[in-house]
Formats: sequence, C-alpha cells, structure tokens
Amino acid sequence: MGTVIVITKVLYILVCIALIGIVLLQQGKAAGLSGVIAGAGESYWGKNKARSMEGGLHKATIGLAIAFIILSLAVNVFSALA
Repeated sequence: MGTVIVITKVLYILVCIALIGIVLLQQGKAAGLSGVIAGAGESYWGKNKARSMEGGLHKATIGLAIAFIILSLAVNVFSALA
C-alpha cells in the first residue's frame, strides 16, 4: 500500500505542475472580448477557435483539472487507509 501512496502523490504533483503551466499559457478572456467587439469574432480563427492552440489548451485544462480532482480524492482515501 505504501508504494501506491507514493506513486499517487508523485502523479498528483506532476499534474499540479502541468495544470499550473497550462493555465499560465492561456490568454486572458479580456483579449477575446475586445476582438469580438472589433469584429474579429467573424474571422476564420474566431469561428474555429476549438481547432486552434487556444482550444487545445482549453481541452488540456479540463483534462488536467479532472485528473487533479480524482488524484486529490485518491491521495485522501489512500492516506486514510494507511
């Protein structure tokens, strides 16, 4: 059981670091709103935002956030059982 706790905590730390990095790479929402007001929302990149790097970062953030929550629960449960 001790190795499971160590592996879970190492994965937890790696997910935390990756989540911080992904969030820092994203653009602020204010930049998107000013582009919509100026008419940039009608451009090709405005319509296909999900296929761009920004969309990929958004999907990675969601995936890492889910992994963060699951690993948080796992660390808590495994620590309580030990």
